[in-house]
Amino acid sequence: SSPAAPPARGSGGRAQLPSGLWGRGAPGLTPAPALTYPRLHRHLGHGDLAAFQELVEKQRNRPEGKVLETVGVFEAPKQHGKYETGQLFLHSVFGYRGIVLFPWQARLYDRDVASPVTEKSENAAGHGSKEVKGKTHTYYQVLIDARDCPHISQRSQTEAVTFLANHDDSRALYAIPGLDYVSHEDILPYSSTDQVPIQHELFERFLMYDQTKVPPFVARDTLCAWQEKNHPWLELSDVHRETTENIRVTVIPFYMGMREAQNSHVYWWRYCIRLENLDSEVVQLRERHWRIFSLSGTLETVRGRGVVGREPVLSKEQPAFQYSSHVSLQASSGHMWGTFRFERPDGSHFDVRIPPFSLESNKDEKTPPSGLHW
Repeated sequence: SSPAAPPARGSGGRAQLPSGLWGRGAPGLTPAPALTYPRLHRHLGHGDLAAFQELVEKQRNRPEGKVLETVGVFEAPKQHGKYETGQLFLHSVFGYRGIVLFPWQARLYDRDVASPVTEKSENAAGHGSKEVKGKTHTYYQVLIDARDCPHISQRSQTEAVTFLANHDDSRALYAIPGLDYVSHEDILPYSSTDQVPIQHELFERFLMYDQTKVPPFVARDTLCAWQEKNHPWLELSDVHRETTENIRVTVIPFYMGMREAQNSHVYWWRYCIRLENLDSEVVQLRERHWRIFSLSGTLETVRGRGVVGREPVLSKEQPAFQYSSHVSLQASSGHMWGTFRFERPDGSHFDVRIPPFSLESNKDEKTPPSGLHW
């Protein structure tokens, strides 16, 4: 990453916050501190600017050469409406810098919200289920600043969007690194005078600086064309969420497409999972237990240690972990559910439910995904 700017000198030679940076719409928290780097996600995770400011005070005494770098100025989070293409933000949970490419309207099925509908009996897949009504919720396709990826690797995979190859190898997957999907409430908006505030290979392909606009980064034609051509495998439609013993599991499935293999059709999905510890007690994920039901009539059980080769610890300092994985079926639809087993400091274990989610194919898909081609 680029070197930090040298500290401004004041009494005692300590780095000083820039003057004149006033918060907008944040009563009692003005003047607002400049956004600084490296990661302050634990304090920003709940929008706690007071704690953030306290940490900045402590950072003033860092050794020479270890100063914080100013990256922008906080804006008031939007309570209503959507963020526009080009909005700069910090992720409130994972702390990375990013920029909004475009919004998606998703249906959020939150099993923590009481429903007037009564419990359903065992369904066709053989597991109990609540009837949960979906509410419309805004998510954003975003670019992650490549400089921040090393700092979030312990609590999130360097998120990538995967897609299927266009040739005959039905198992070939390609990835575009540094793309993520972010919920509206996870965005801490900020502004910057930097004309290239995000380092990502797609930034200047997709966005251009226009000082007459707010935010001053607007979509190029290439971004619009890419979204239109590739929305079948980019599109986010359903989000599922459930909390067990203060561990919240959020699942977002994505349909990736169908490929032919050995005279049969194979349907592929990607699913992104976020685990959040809403309590102060440290816990560690030890095992996963999946049930995968296919419309073809098969029911598969998958057990294993950890997830993606990791057994993440969820603590007050690092309360969340996010990862993605894939599943394929020889049918156009199915669903998945299961549990994660966590361990407490005293060695006891408890199971956390993974909310059931559907695997649905896009019936109107006419052309295969085309990756990064315009």
